[in-house]
Amino acid sequence: MQYDLNLLFVLRKAQSNINGLAPIYLRITVNGERSELSLSRKIDPQKWDVKTQRAIGRSESARTLNDYLDSQENQVKRNFNSLLDKQKEISASVLRDMLTGKYQKEHTLLSVFELNNNLVEQEEGSKYSRSTIDQYVTTLNRIKLFLEHEYKCRDILLSKLDVLFIRKFEIFLKTQYGIEHNTIMKHLKQLKKVVHFAQEIGYIEQDPFLQHKTAYKQFARGYLTIDELSRIEEHKFTIKRLDQVRDVFLFVCYTGLSYSDLKLLTRESLTKGDDGKNWLIFNREKTGVRSSIPLLTQAQTIVDKYEYDPECVVENKLLPVKSNQKLNSYLTEIAEICSIDKHVTMHLGRHTFATTVTLTNSVPIETVSKMLGHNNLKTTQIYSKVVDTKISEDMDMVQEKLAKRKIS
Repeated sequence: MQYDLNLLFVLRKAQSNINGLAPIYLRITVNGERSELSLSRKIDPQKWDVKTQRAIGRSESARTLNDYLDSQENQVKRNFNSLLDKQKEISASVLRDMLTGKYQKEHTLLSVFELNNNLVEQEEGSKYSRSTIDQYVTTLNRIKLFLEHEYKCRDILLSKLDVLFIRKFEIFLKTQYGIEHNTIMKHLKQLKKVVHFAQEIGYIEQDPFLQHKTAYKQFARGYLTIDELSRIEEHKFTIKRLDQVRDVFLFVCYTGLSYSDLKLLTRESLTKGDDGKNWLIFNREKTGVRSSIPLLTQAQTIVDKYEYDPECVVENKLLPVKSNQKLNSYLTEIAEICSIDKHVTMHLGRHTFATTVTLTNSVPIETVSKMLGHNNLKTTQIYSKVVDTKISEDMDMVQEKLAKRKIS
């Protein structure tokens, strides 16, 4: 909507006091609607220039009054531009109330998002992991770009949020970034948490997400088969970096660790269990859920290999863990060398532990869930749905038993 703003300083001569001084009023007009307020200033009408709407002369009192009038005019214009930028409906009475302090300020999305992020940042390491904090920052940046792209503004009032806003943001993420459904849902979940935070502190009453569902889609989790895992395990790498990355990846395949937990491991992360074997017992960085993982022989062998590795000793690391980006880049090379036609990543190693190494070998899903550090068994059940080979083998055994019984 287009707005036409007009400001005028006028004298009310009829209200002059016994000394002949007339009060000065500010008249604000927006699209023909008029509103006036007293500026609590008076002047002799003879010393007032109607054309310039300012005091005449260069005396100290004239300069002081004119400076004050300039400041009031500029403040109204700033308020007008602020409301315009936030797509707030503008009226003469609103601009009047903003100038007098009677206007109740409405909170904006970005201001409350930044407030939330600052509070989250303060709880890094105790309640929130660095990756979670980074996710909030990323979502905030996406919203900023969305507001510029869709609404041509730098911020928006919380009261303006509705289902249409959410839907448009969803489409923006899909079309501008080409990201998949579940990644879009992560951004919407972050936005939803901030909106609910705004509700908790009384910044907004209505929940725009009330009629919007942010549900993840369950996709089959990729993993390596026992044959593919063996190919990587048995290959002799002559390049040191590939050999190290292969070892780190295999360690994940036999422990189920996420990268965020893997990179924090030191020699002190190992705990001797009642069974005499080494265990990894820690609280997951992402969820804070306790994870207990006994080291299989394959994992222990890798740990022993790097016990005296110079890089690990100097940096007090259990294994030579590089950045996740580098590891995944090198794993692409390893997959090609081992003739594996899959997108091999560090997270694929975690999936492989859940499926090929544990569930396929009849490890109870409750046990797998605890080792993975899941706080909900439903998360682990996603892995169990993809182990079709195990189901086939089990049914073959049933078929064998039925056949034997028929023969006897």
